[in-house]
Amino acid sequence: MGGVHAEALKRLSGIEVVGIQGSTPEKSKQAAERLDLAKAYDNWEALLADKEVEAVHITTPNRLHFTQSTSALKAGKHVMCEKPLAMTTEESSELVRLAKASDRVTGVNYNIRFYPTNLVAKEKARKGELGKVHSVFGSYQQDWLLYETDYNWRVLAEEQGALRSVADIGTHWIDLVQNITGQKVTSIFANLRTLHPVRQRPKGEVETFTGKLSGDAPTEPVNVTTDDFGCLLMRFDGGACGTMFVTQVTPGRKNCLRYEIAGSKAAVEFNSEEPNQLWIGYREKANEILLKDPALNGELARRFTNYPGGHAEGFLDTFKMCFRAFYDYIDSGDTGTPEFATFEEGHQEIALCEAVSESAKTQSWVDL
Repeated sequence: MGGVHAEALKRLSGIEVVGIQGSTPEKSKQAAERLDLAKAYDNWEALLADKEVEAVHITTPNRLHFTQSTSALKAGKHVMCEKPLAMTTEESSELVRLAKASDRVTGVNYNIRFYPTNLVAKEKARKGELGKVHSVFGSYQQDWLLYETDYNWRVLAEEQGALRSVADIGTHWIDLVQNITGQKVTSIFANLRTLHPVRQRPKGEVETFTGKLSGDAPTEPVNVTTDDFGCLLMRFDGGACGTMFVTQVTPGRKNCLRYEIAGSKAAVEFNSEEPNQLWIGYREKANEILLKDPALNGELARRFTNYPGGHAEGFLDTFKMCFRAFYDYIDSGDTGTPEFATFEEGHQEIALCEAVSESAKTQSWVDL
């Protein structure tokens, strides 16, 4: 993810990527060479001491997000942190406090908000074109952890947190539908499953999405308690009912986020495998397929669209546009509600995950 951030930032005009810090000095040098960056920091402290650095992007394993965000804010840096913001609400609430007490801009990378078609859906919902939203349902599906020989640090609770499929990808879905509808989840019921309670860990770490292990690779068994898949029922503060299925073990689904939001006037449907079109459903006239096109889309979507109609924009562009929103906000001195997710919204997502964990254990509704 560090490479994804660096490449997206380099595509933005007016942004200089000063350098990068990896888990070791050698990995820092390798990453700097691969990404054509001037500086490779030996450690986090050296990065924070560099006065040339005005903002940091934190893309480390989840357990490090709190301490690194805290030290970056105290060093006077703007912070864009990968989700989740922290491991617990105690940590994330402290980060919200620190962010409010500082004059720095802070954000969490919920990049999927920035598909132009999702921004169109948000505009339609906020302008009342969907009517009163009464239902939200969908899914986020992947298959990269289908086999017991599939392994990554994210399967370990001590590295990822108690939840995995919900916290890792399900929170993207929840953030997205909340951002589109303007409604917040108020209570939740969760049913979660771990398909492989024991996985085969390679003797030597592997990166995310690099494929299953070869048959002759040396492994060792490791116990897994994090969720591989599950279902959530949700109640929203605007009266809507919600349902989400999340999985990292569905064969053939590489990275598929889908939602359908229904209101009293119209419905919208999005599928991340076809992200340049938005389905719009009606009761009394023909349904529509709206293609991504800045000439046809609203003002908000046009702000975060680079290419004309017929020229596809995809996953990597969502990072670029999220970061554009972040740095434009810094440059403008804006104090209004930003389009990117704030530390406060990152904190709310962690509170939601804690409610999901409690619900899964008690098999009951839990209020946020």
